[in-house]
Amino acid sequence: MNNNNITIAIDAMGGENSPFKTLKGSEIFLNNKNNVYLYIFGDENIIRETISKNNIQLSNYSVINTDENINDEDPISIIIRSKKNSSIRKGLEFIKQKPFSGFVSSGNTGGIMTLSKLSLGMLEGIERPAICSMIPNKKSFSIILDLGANISPSAKNLFQFAFMGYCYHSIIKPNIEPKISLLNIGTEDNKGKEYIQECANLINSSFLKKYFIGYIEPDKIFSGESDIMITDGFTGNMILKTAEGLSNYIMKNLQNLFKKSILNKFAYKIIENDIKRLKDIINPEEYNGAMLLGVNGISIKSHGSANAYAFSQALENCYKFIKNDINSKIIHQLNKE
Repeated sequence: MNNNNITIAIDAMGGENSPFKTLKGSEIFLNNKNNVYLYIFGDENIIRETISKNNIQLSNYSVINTDENINDEDPISIIIRSKKNSSIRKGLEFIKQKPFSGFVSSGNTGGIMTLSKLSLGMLEGIERPAICSMIPNKKSFSIILDLGANISPSAKNLFQFAFMGYCYHSIIKPNIEPKISLLNIGTEDNKGKEYIQECANLINSSFLKKYFIGYIEPDKIFSGESDIMITDGFTGNMILKTAEGLSNYIMKNLQNLFKKSILNKFAYKIIENDIKRLKDIINPEEYNGAMLLGVNGISIKSHGSANAYAFSQALENCYKFIKNDINSKIIHQLNKE
């Protein structure tokens, strides 16, 4: 496809420190992507004031004024019924009518998921969406889903997550045959909840059997043994937030350790480059931007606390999945089954 056709709609108002972080993140993203056009949704006066005040350099963009914001504490009923001119809703409605487009927001996860389903619809053959993202491992990175969209999925839902994860992996690692696993409390066949065991049976009865390595326990998540890890949204969200918290805890303790004495500061200078590489490997900012797989469009959820650089990574992921037309790959694979 022609890269000049790529359009990204941005919710400028969602998440912490917005719209500054979304606009600065857009500047970082566009630094080497000037053939992409951005439509920025939100309070136009605040957006333009932020651009001017912070000397943010943007090209190829338009600002679309919206006069309602969805807050993190807003219940789904209010989001659906009352906030019809929100930056999230209007951004999603916009990409529905636009080919080769996607949407990125740091806002309310439940709101993004619900409005993505309402505005974009679901892919035929997929019952529920799943939030999918990358996490680092000993070899490079793996993908994990679901990260919060479905608290109580069925075996069929989990099977469809595995199916979509396979298609996702084919884009980010096109030349590698993936190893698919189900997160479980043990590796024995009789371990875990019934729907997990039923999902294993469904996988073993499909073309995914070739890639299925069975159950994997949480202590192996970062080992690199599995490329695609499937779980329910509650477990996945807990794992993601625990990993992010642990990453920050490790790096802060390392920083404090090297400040303790002159000798420690000297030691830091010797291994400074290695510490920076470690930080890059486990830094959640590098993996920001989870895709809502299963909806009939590209909808990306950035962390609410993401900084400008992390938001630029979410935009990068959106660009990648528009360019590679991930939903066509899912539909094509569904039609083969």
